Amino acid sequence: MKLNAGIVTSKLAESKAFYIENLGFGVTFENEFYLLLHTPNNEAEISFLVPNHPSQQTLFHLPFQGQGMYLTIEVEQVDEIYKSLKKKGVPIKIDIRNEPWGDRHFAIEDPNGIGIDIVSYAAPE
Repeated sequence: MKLNAGIVTSKLAESKAFYIENLGFGVTFENEFYLLLHTPNNEAEISFLVPNHPSQQTLFHLPFQGQGMYLTIEVEQVDEIYKSLKKKGVPIKIDIRNEPWGDRHFAIEDPNGIGIDIVSYAAPE
């Protein structure tokens, strides 16, 4: 089984630029109303679909409203990614920190208002 999260949004170009330029994603497929991106290691994908597109059933017409969703991206070197994103001027929404349960993480936000938690996992002390 494979999961692909999809976001209905009119911000296809902004989403494409954000995920490629800041997180190193690549394009798996795109056309005028749909964009499928993959992580740098090709292990996961995320898709973006234009709202109210006539090729889609009404279930997939309403746009994401910018609340109630987040993504987690697990990485090996969270500090390096943090420094890289800060250097690029990407706004950091939650500064880098260690949690008692073992996470070291920080958060950013994509052009659609989706919080992205970037984390390295470690066993709690």
